[in-house]
Amino acid sequence: MKANVQLIKKQREFSTEFKHQIVTDFESGKYSVKQLGRLHGIADTVIYRWIYKFSTFNERGSRIIEMKDSSSKRMKEMEARIKELEATVGRKQIQVDYLEKMIEIAKSEMDIDIKKNYNTPQSAGSGKTKKK
Repeated sequence: MKANVQLIKKQREFSTEFKHQIVTDFESGKYSVKQLGRLHGIADTVIYRWIYKFSTFNERGSRIIEMKDSSSKRMKEMEARIKELEATVGRKQIQVDYLEKMIEIAKSEMDIDIKKNYNTPQSAGSGKTKKK
């Protein structure tokens, strides 16, 4: 004989502090709704419900729409941009070091002071122009 076994639904209860923390993480831009759902094992709809209820930025009658993978895509784009800018700064620093070394060599070997060259005569220019 089989025992009459009923499935018991287990419903989790979350504290309001936890809900506020989830909303704060979303609003700060640390995580997207999808990431928070995967991280904590919570359905996206539940997280959206908490955002509508506890969000400080949410206005009545407005909807929050998050593009799929928008925050992770944005992070990847920003990281790529940072790498590009760091590479540019590195190249510029190499150029500056090279030019400073060239100035130093010009001073020591050829006795030319490029940085402070006071003996340069002023250019004659194009002369004075008459006003009409």
